[in-house]
Amino acid sequence: MDTLLQQIINGLVLGSMYALIALGYTMVYGIINLINFAHGEVLMVGALTSWTIIGLMQESMPGTPGWIVLIIALLIACVVAATLNFVIEKVAYRPLRNSPKLAPLITAIGMSILLQTLAMIIWKPTNKAYPNLLPTTPIHVGGAVISPTQVMILSVTAICLAILTWLVNYTKLGRAMRATAENPRVAALMGIRPDMVISATFIIGAVLAAVAGVMYASNYGIAQHAMGFIPGLKAFTAAVFGGIGNLAGAVVGGILLGLIEAIGSGYIGALTGDVLGSHYSDIFAFIVLIIMLTLRPSGLLGERVADRA
Repeated sequence: MDTLLQQIINGLVLGSMYALIALGYTMVYGIINLINFAHGEVLMVGALTSWTIIGLMQESMPGTPGWIVLIIALLIACVVAATLNFVIEKVAYRPLRNSPKLAPLITAIGMSILLQTLAMIIWKPTNKAYPNLLPTTPIHVGGAVISPTQVMILSVTAICLAILTWLVNYTKLGRAMRATAENPRVAALMGIRPDMVISATFIIGAVLAAVAGVMYASNYGIAQHAMGFIPGLKAFTAAVFGGIGNLAGAVVGGILLGLIEAIGSGYIGALTGDVLGSHYSDIFAFIVLIIMLTLRPSGLLGERVADRA
């Protein structure tokens, strides 16, 4: 029972990060029907930017409390990631918006490879030890253990989801996003500027990815140029699992995927003495993707809708 509780906690932490990344995928897809495969690399840039800022602050202001350093690094990472995603949308995706669907898809994959290469040149192709800036004393919950970093991840995710829900449902920008997703041409006739709304969507998605990147690096204690590829694929799986284009579906898909992966790898590891658990944890995400695409292609919360006019 203690093993199950521990894996549930691990799964919620992992699923929270997947949910934040998946929201970026599903927001962009819901508005312009594009899978931004460079989204994982935006996460990576956010994590490596925060790593750089933390190093600079620790050298220049050695007495600064760790949580303040982390917050400042997170804010700067969000600004850098948002700027990067804004430029990507304007330069790489906007000129291809009315092109055949295959062209933006190939461009997204190419942008992913380009960003990985640039990051490798800027930050060098080595693993960077990400400093632990929060207390390390574990918190005991029943027979399980949760670290302050994991508590921070769950708390920040809940806050981000609450802010995003409010933004989409109760603000002028949120109404414009929903109108543009429904029909961009009609929205333009109503006075909405679709280009501005799409750029805002990419910026919001980048901020969520940067937050997830900093939390991912903090949780695992490592950052490097290829760190966004696998989380990005898994978050895309979570978005499809929950229903691509559905915000609630991205959250549900991310959390469920994290739970499935943690519980599956935890029990396989317990049965095999951890010989297989940690090495084969990635297969659970793609098994879920195959099953979901076979049984319910629209996802758990997705709906079959008619094509837009």
